[in-house]
Amino acid sequence: MTRAPLKMQHWLLFGAVAALFFAWGAWLMRSGEVTPVADLPRWRDVLLQPLADDRLALRQVQALAPGELWLQPRLDGARVLHRAELAGAEGSWALEAELALSEAQGDSLLAAQGLRAGDAERALGQTLTGQMADFAVRSLSLKPPPGLAAERLAASLGQPRLTLELAEGQAWVYPQWGLTVHLRGDKVELLHAVPGREFAPRP
Repeated sequence: MTRAPLKMQHWLLFGAVAALFFAWGAWLMRSGEVTPVADLPRWRDVLLQPLADDRLALRQVQALAPGELWLQPRLDGARVLHRAELAGAEGSWALEAELALSEAQGDSLLAAQGLRAGDAERALGQTLTGQMADFAVRSLSLKPPPGLAAERLAASLGQPRLTLELAEGQAWVYPQWGLTVHLRGDKVELLHAVPGREFAPRP
């Protein structure tokens, strides 16, 4: 019994299916070749892990990213922030580290600078920066260059232990480093780290 010749529509259907399988295979190959963020493992070791262990000081941050100290006279107390550009293979990251101040230390700084709660923030001089080099860091934020893909961060730090849905985007949580990664879509918006004890269950 002779077989009927394939119609043109059948050939087109086979071609479309083959093209789909080819595209799917190419996507799988690309997804398995995600390039990690080159600098993150080093920054994890010199910034995130010491902060998670509550032993990160301003001096260590300055050694990696020299910058300026800023005094914020907020209504809920004075804050001192170290701001710097952190150079990486991806481009410059914006770094901001908040120092751990007591209420008395904050009040003393405000008085010395002639500031009151609610005034505009002010840059502190290099003399004060040197005097505060051994102050502990309370929190650390890293803002990546635009367009950093979330899958590249996961390839550098591993999958998060917890994923939270936010009003805008998602949060990936890495409690072992006191780290929360804020995502918008599939892009990384911000890395925010605190001492690991902040993630400990409350009694």
